[in-house]
Amino acid sequence: MTDALRRIDKVRQIRRAIGLTIGAAIYSAGLNLFLIPNHVIDGGVTGISLLIQALTGIPFSVLIVLLNVPFFYMGYKSLGPRLAASSMFAIIVLSLCSSRLEKMMPATNDPFLSTIFGGIIIGLGVGIVIKNGGSTDGTEIVAIWMGSRSSFSVGEIVMFFNFFILGAAGFVFSWNSAMYSLIAYFICSRMIDAVSTGLDSSKGIFIITTCYDDVSDAIVHDMHRAVTRLHGQGGFLKDDKDVLYCVISRLEVTKLKQVVRDIDPSAFITVFDVQEVEGGLVGKKVQK
Repeated sequence: MTDALRRIDKVRQIRRAIGLTIGAAIYSAGLNLFLIPNHVIDGGVTGISLLIQALTGIPFSVLIVLLNVPFFYMGYKSLGPRLAASSMFAIIVLSLCSSRLEKMMPATNDPFLSTIFGGIIIGLGVGIVIKNGGSTDGTEIVAIWMGSRSSFSVGEIVMFFNFFILGAAGFVFSWNSAMYSLIAYFICSRMIDAVSTGLDSSKGIFIITTCYDDVSDAIVHDMHRAVTRLHGQGGFLKDDKDVLYCVISRLEVTKLKQVVRDIDPSAFITVFDVQEVEGGLVGKKVQK
């Protein structure tokens, strides 16, 4: 590895560490200032730690590390050292921040407000951690490991774990706490998706047309978007045809349809969601 590549890799590691630290600190704030004081819990190992804390009095900042170690050891063995190291770093930061924040006054004593804002804040924190290559929940690693060895998806396994963990809050605290916890978990999961996959709502477009040169030129020059031309074949007539592919923002969908229809009213257009856009000219404006 050259010196330039080493410097680039070092900068990436520093950025990753900063991102993991910020995400874990935000997650800790959501837990300790909103959810925990109002007996609302999160799912996964965090929820298990909070339940054990309520039953035994052992500090959450200690439990979150001890309970996650076996899972991250499994992650090191099955998913690689980078994920395990990044996740363990985030958990240690979460533990250190929690040891400070758990002594502070809660942001609100209203369980409904704490559920809403706590779910948003911890979702933001976890999303930042995931975006930087880490995890704050060892059960996700177990779910990935089990998912590769069973017919269940990772999401189904995580939901199975959290169903029992969040339901247990009804026995330890109250059934109101269990229901608030489910609401917080739902809000958190939506926020995680928004942060980890990006807030930009991009759309992928497939266009099947006989006027592919004219349509392609119009998209490039009128909309200033990059277009990729794919070669295909009809499934019934077996005739050769080209397919145009591009990525645009959701606000540009109507304009693109109009551009295509003006050239070829019989064009076949497919619009679908794109989770993440990165690299090249895809999703970027083409300069005139």
